[in-house]
Amino acid sequence: MTTPVCTSASDAATSVRQTLPPSRLRPTGGTPAYPSFASYVRARHPVLLRTARSLTANPSDAEDLLQTALTKTYVAWERIEDHRALDGYVRRALLNTRTSQWRKRKVDEFVCDELPEPEPVPSGDDPAERQALHDAMWRAIAKLPARQRAMVVLRYYEDLSEAQTAEVLGVSVGTVKSAVSRALGKLREDPELDLVR
Repeated sequence: MTTPVCTSASDAATSVRQTLPPSRLRPTGGTPAYPSFASYVRARHPVLLRTARSLTANPSDAEDLLQTALTKTYVAWERIEDHRALDGYVRRALLNTRTSQWRKRKVDEFVCDELPEPEPVPSGDDPAERQALHDAMWRAIAKLPARQRAMVVLRYYEDLSEAQTAEVLGVSVGTVKSAVSRALGKLREDPELDLVR
């Protein structure tokens, strides 16, 4: 995980305004205007982003890294004498920024005498057994006729009332009651569910 580059775009704009002399700002007090920088970024962005991605594991971190390097390049734009070597300058800014972030990273690992063990699962609540029951239940529900299956899912998985289920399916409440009753009877008799009870 890398160190955040800036908290917001307005913070970044403020920092650029503070580092640049007033002569390089637009008359409105905005950020400087370098059309050649904008065209350079448009032309070289995919290549530079690939370089940034090779320095970080996370694509979002790579985009942040490239943005920081381009900001540094933008601030130094007038001092860069040979614009044919811009890729090298930006790559060096990428590498320096990544190295700086790496040095400042927070280390979340601590040396300890004993390895921490997870809390034991209560004996009656085994995740494997719960998953086995879940899978067996869905297989048993899949064996039901389509109409009964829909009613069971709406009643017990979607937690709809009998009236709401009847309204969704366009049937009477009595039909829902009888179909759900028959479906539950079939589920009680399903041999696969017998094994996990």
